[in-house]
Amino acid sequence: MTRTPLTRTPLDPGQRALAIGLVLSVTLVAFDTTAVITALPTIADTLHGDSLYGATLAAYMLADLVALVWAGQQADLHGVRRPFLACIAMFVLGLLVAGTATSMQMVLLGRLLQGAGNGGFAPLAYIAVRRAFPADRQAGMYAYLSAGWVIPSLLGPVVSGIVVDQFGWRWVFIGIIPLALTVALLTARAMAHLSPPDAVLDRRPGRLPRAFQAAAGVGLLTIGLQNRSLPLAVAMSAVGVAIAVPALKFMLPEGVLRARQGLPAIVTVRFLATATFLGVDSFVPLAADRLHGARPIVQGSVVAGAAITWTIGQAITARRVDRIRPGPTARLGFGFMLLGIATVAPVLSPHWPLPLTFVAWCLGGFGMGILFNPTTVASMTYATDGREGEISSQIHLADSLGFGLMGAIGGATVAAADHTSFTLQGAIGANFVLAATCAGVGLIASRGVRQRS
Repeated sequence: MTRTPLTRTPLDPGQRALAIGLVLSVTLVAFDTTAVITALPTIADTLHGDSLYGATLAAYMLADLVALVWAGQQADLHGVRRPFLACIAMFVLGLLVAGTATSMQMVLLGRLLQGAGNGGFAPLAYIAVRRAFPADRQAGMYAYLSAGWVIPSLLGPVVSGIVVDQFGWRWVFIGIIPLALTVALLTARAMAHLSPPDAVLDRRPGRLPRAFQAAAGVGLLTIGLQNRSLPLAVAMSAVGVAIAVPALKFMLPEGVLRARQGLPAIVTVRFLATATFLGVDSFVPLAADRLHGARPIVQGSVVAGAAITWTIGQAITARRVDRIRPGPTARLGFGFMLLGIATVAPVLSPHWPLPLTFVAWCLGGFGMGILFNPTTVASMTYATDGREGEISSQIHLADSLGFGLMGAIGGATVAAADHTSFTLQGAIGANFVLAATCAGVGLIASRGVRQRS
């Protein structure tokens, strides 16, 4: 008996152009993320801004948090093109501010503006895939979007290190501007005919104000964690949590804290996964710089292996996206990240060979790679017509919170090492322990990850 090969719906020229534009927008975000994380230790050292290291990471997340909610609402009301162009403009402005900065405060402002631009790209891309592509093509498109990280992940840290070494850290920001303008020209034209849905099923008022409320609360928490006065730090952190939690409960699906089966568990898992990954990936270059005295190009290369294996993990799951179960795959991903953290920890010793750290964190990258795409596909099965913006913003809000809160807490430990007897080894080690804790909780939360039938 001969098996009939499965055929996929062919794409028209407009859909192919849109696919290229969306992947390029993800590539833009990836280059910005990988390059800046690599250059940040040098920037903080040059501008004497260690105390704002974590705040700079968190500022990006706070703006991202508001932008992703705004972009989702605008896409439902006006289509994808208008908010996408606005995000490009804000992102370029942020690159200019950071690239001409004379203080760490200006770098922080630039990252805030970049976050406001970048925050809209990912949810807008997911919305465009949901609306513009046939159902049998959507899972593949999500995989292609993830593939937009391939070249930046492989080359971004190394190129950033070379740029910092040869031309100075400012060109890490300024050099991205031509790519941003190219993406705007290509993608905006492809999006011209992508209209909003005829009927939006959920236009509840209050999502954008709640996003500002959540950002204000998380921002106050970040400032509190950085404060040198313990009583004031505790008070500000508590107020920040009290402001942020009600807003987040409104914006996220009910049952997130309990990782209730379905979309709530998926959102919880994504938060824990991004927090786990950032808790190591953002602080290994700092350890390479301050504990090992490595040059910027080496600092970036140490974590480049994780980017490669992340890509490999995504490629493996993309080939089997219709057959694998997202829950068990997520648990496997957390298991690999835990193993990666355990084998990366010796980098805290100045005598530990950095090439071994490169190999060790490849495990963490692979774990993140096999977790990411299945949870993305599973989350978008809950997006009905008119709610694409809401569901897409929820999954990206979880990612943003994971990165931002870990950046804030991790940055606070680094700042404490800058002005107390707490050592830098202790600070980075504490971040590794927190990352491992998030991974352990993620193993449990993954049991509730289910795709909508």
